[in-house]
Amino acid sequence: MKKDRHSIIAELIENHVISTQEDLLRMLNAEGVNVTQATVSRDIKQMRIVKQAAANGVYKYCLPKAKADDENAKYMAIMAGAVEHTDIAMNTVVVKCHAGTAQAACAALDSMDLPEVAGTIAGDDTIFVLCYTVEAAAAVREKLDEMFGF
Repeated sequence: MKKDRHSIIAELIENHVISTQEDLLRMLNAEGVNVTQATVSRDIKQMRIVKQAAANGVYKYCLPKAKADDENAKYMAIMAGAVEHTDIAMNTVVVKCHAGTAQAACAALDSMDLPEVAGTIAGDDTIFVLCYTVEAAAAVREKLDEMFGF
């Protein structure tokens, strides 16, 4: 329910100039979402909604723009703490990790949605990154090595 409410809030903020919590509360109620002002206040905080000046100088609620960057930074932090080095075997990139960290690093790698990657599999300290072609594997390895300064 909260996830649905957050989606409705995001849609309202994208499509309307909303300057106050009361305005947002009124619009939510008009959409059939019955919440209190305290709930709206919590939602604003959880969603990291900020007020910014609109073109006409009026301040309005805006969704954070760096959400994707925040997600990528989180994944990078997980991988940076796990990855020791990379290797390549034909169309498979082999990512060696510290013991016990490969599955978390693999989940982070999967979340990066690399188009060259067909799939991944992780053990305790090794990730196999299956790529569509030998060239794609080379590109993925280069990208990973660049990310980690190898």
